[in-house]
Amino acid sequence: MKNLIVAVALACACSPALFAADAPGVLGKIKKTQTITLGYSESAVPFSFSGNDDRPQGYSVDVCKRIAEGIQQQLEMPQLKIEWVKVDVNTRIPDTIKGRVDIECGSTTHTLSREESVDFSNMIFVDGASYVSKVRAKLATIKDLAGRKIMVIPGTTTEKVLKAALAQAQISAEIIAVRTHAEGYSAVREDRADAYASDRMILIALALSAIDAQSYRLSDEMFSYEPYALMMRRDTDFRLAVNRELARLYRSGDIMNLYARWYGPLGEPSTLLKAMYFLNALPE
Repeated sequence: MKNLIVAVALACACSPALFAADAPGVLGKIKKTQTITLGYSESAVPFSFSGNDDRPQGYSVDVCKRIAEGIQQQLEMPQLKIEWVKVDVNTRIPDTIKGRVDIECGSTTHTLSREESVDFSNMIFVDGASYVSKVRAKLATIKDLAGRKIMVIPGTTTEKVLKAALAQAQISAEIIAVRTHAEGYSAVREDRADAYASDRMILIALALSAIDAQSYRLSDEMFSYEPYALMMRRDTDFRLAVNRELARLYRSGDIMNLYARWYGPLGEPSTLLKAMYFLNALPE
């Protein structure tokens, strides 16, 4: 009897995927339905967006695809279907809490207040809030925004830190809400606003997509720290399965191929981003 107990204990310890496959939670649902549901944004270029064929693509989307492949192997499933669900800044958290998406694959900042309602994976990117404007406007620093019109998506961490930065600099500016990154950037392009504030990499992608990219500039400073992570419904087994695949992606170095695909023209990853990949390449 003692040997049997030891054998069972060893089997559970050595085969976490086998245990997880039989657990109720998200992994159990995935195993039963043979489907994983991934949320994506239409306009968070280059992290998560709809391509010309309306199919989800981007850095975060590719990371989630790799995670789905890894979870399929963990659960020893012959096939796993990916179901894509469109989300935005207003629906991403409710859809995650309610289980309409298993993983939200976008540009969501991991914050402690959000962690009160949802789980987060280990970090997938590091960014910071900034703003884009026309070169001729000469808006280099936060103080240059005095009396200007600034577009921002409400409910984002950028909106919160932008207001805080303006208050700290004792600057009064008009903050105008927009629904999407494209809408905010268009307002600047058409001179309906002086600046659009968002995460720096998203702003770079927007500027690079313009025919007259040289007409735009980013602010000289970042006014926040934005650690991106994948948002999930609370489930410790599922979070572990996701982080296991992220760690493998970082340890193998294959994450650099994904980075090069989406950010290659921008050069090498920053020292901070390289450090993040290294620190999250957790051993098995």
